[in-house]
Amino acid sequence: MRRGAKSLQAPWNGSEIGGKRRRGVKAEANLGGCFIQYGMEYGMEISGRGFTSELFALRGAAGEYLSAFCDPWEALDGIEEWLWALGGALSGGFRELFRGVWVHETAKIAQNAALAPPCIVCAGAEVRHNAFVRGRAYVGEGCVVGNATELKNVILLDGAKLPHFNYAGDSIVGDAHLGAGVILSNVRADRMPVTVRLPHAAIPTGRKKLGAMVGDGAEVGCQCVLNPGTVMGRNSRAEPLSSVRGYVPPAHLYKKDGSLVPLL
Repeated sequence: MRRGAKSLQAPWNGSEIGGKRRRGVKAEANLGGCFIQYGMEYGMEISGRGFTSELFALRGAAGEYLSAFCDPWEALDGIEEWLWALGGALSGGFRELFRGVWVHETAKIAQNAALAPPCIVCAGAEVRHNAFVRGRAYVGEGCVVGNATELKNVILLDGAKLPHFNYAGDSIVGDAHLGAGVILSNVRADRMPVTVRLPHAAIPTGRKKLGAMVGDGAEVGCQCVLNPGTVMGRNSRAEPLSSVRGYVPPAHLYKKDGSLVPLL
């Protein structure tokens, strides 16, 4: 997990991938090989910073936090503690509206929006009417949390747009756009732990609650459901009304029938 932050450390039982240990994954040598094959197939280089850096531009406080994790879902367990520590050190235009809720002076918060601690809303962000931020939420610069949108245990990186009737739980969204009614589902119907399925690796996360990892530049069509453990690569797309699962490679379109089409 995170190096140099003892308060966030946890026991390690993972294998070495790209020079960094992964938590919560069986130490099998072939897992690292799967990542190498996966990277070659889609022209991606899995660096020492891991899969996280392939999905997101790691800038600012959230980027620094996420860069400590090989796989982005590993960051979810520590969000609450990270937010309390970060919030207490904020300055430069941030104010604490009430205990555990820090909002930048340039952010716009609707009067009937609900924000629960811990929560940070950064510069230029909007939290619109009837939005429900249930806590453990980081809303980056320029983000939009729209009408009737609900957040729980999430990181919205700078520029993320969830503008209409969206749900994001136990998820990380980059500089991406979710169409109206998009749901990032975080619990399997059978309540079993979520497995992240990449082209050459099925990674058991051990988490019963895991939503989606939505990479920078992704566009998710209206009324899509991203099933638990879905990963959308940079500049990927999902056709409206799709039930998306597994991995959508960068610059690919996920169609309603489950097929993948390269984007020109």
